[in-house]
Amino acid sequence: MGPAASRHGVAAQPQHDILQLITSEGIRIPNEEYDRWVEDITDDRLAGLYEDMVVIRRIDKEATFLQRQGELALWPPLLGQEAAQIGSGRALRDDDFVFPSYRENGVAYCRGVKSEDILRVWRGNAHSGWDPYSINMATPQIIIGAQSLHAVGYAMGIKYDGASSVAVTYFGDGATSQGDVNESLVFAASFQVPVIFFCQNNHWAISEPVGLQSSVPIADRAPGFGIPGIRVDGNDVLAVLAATRVALDRARTGGGPTFIEAVTYRMGPHTTADDPKKYRDDNELQDWVEKDPISRVEALLTRQGKFTDNFQAKVQATADRVAAEMRSGCISMVEPEPMDVFSNVYSSPNSMLDRQRDQYASYLASFEAAEEVAQ
Repeated sequence: MGPAASRHGVAAQPQHDILQLITSEGIRIPNEEYDRWVEDITDDRLAGLYEDMVVIRRIDKEATFLQRQGELALWPPLLGQEAAQIGSGRALRDDDFVFPSYRENGVAYCRGVKSEDILRVWRGNAHSGWDPYSINMATPQIIIGAQSLHAVGYAMGIKYDGASSVAVTYFGDGATSQGDVNESLVFAASFQVPVIFFCQNNHWAISEPVGLQSSVPIADRAPGFGIPGIRVDGNDVLAVLAATRVALDRARTGGGPTFIEAVTYRMGPHTTADDPKKYRDDNELQDWVEKDPISRVEALLTRQGKFTDNFQAKVQATADRVAAEMRSGCISMVEPEPMDVFSNVYSSPNSMLDRQRDQYASYLASFEAAEEVAQ
């Protein structure tokens, strides 16, 4: 008998062979192969991962409020994907380089991006919010999957330099249908470069269910390219951390690329311009709410006597402070001048851009001339 059909008439993906170290109920599962990769995660460090997830959920919520209040043009929520981003982001070294899509705001937080700088591009205030080389993280990529090519190219440079750093590229399940991602997998396997392909399978490519794109787990595609794949519970921060550390170690020691499929769920809309109620069953959402990445760690910490009132208050205060700083930084941003759109486009003079700048300046001057005539 084949896979069960979903309500959309497409094959539902089988849910086997998923690495999990913490169940949805907050119970720690021993794992002979992966436990050694997280043996340094004491209760206090697990509490730190919990705090990170709470903070980025608060950032995400505040950014959504700002968009609804007209302060941002658009916002891509990450609600439900906190463990996938914190677990992987906290596994990286400073000299690793991240090539994100547009939803890795939690990873950006891990890399040290100021919270208001995460919003800058969504406010239309700048082409991008930060200097990529100051934190080793490229700015958000809107073109689906294009960043995977950039990551493989960067990884080629790492290999030629003989360095031990790793390039990590993030994308969603929808991007795996793009040519860019498949071409980068071919190239990475051919040259055995130190790169991690981190797929956040959040089950929906806007309104298209993942089962329509792949009737098998996405991680199962990687061996076909000659790349080992790991399928991990993307709502389990400890399992994601372990899987990412395994992939990083393989890359640093000459083992080449790894593909990680973090099985998670986008509990909110694709962006604030989307309404998932038009294509998603409420029961499906409720099933994933019960697998919440934050609740399961809270349950585990409670069981271990670490989730005290003082700890809870401290985490909430940190989250509220970060959100308040982000809001203040957002609404106080200095608006750019019209001609600033041509700034920081090229590192050296460019005649085509100079011509466009002159033409735009003449266009703007025409309004001033018209006003003088009217007066």
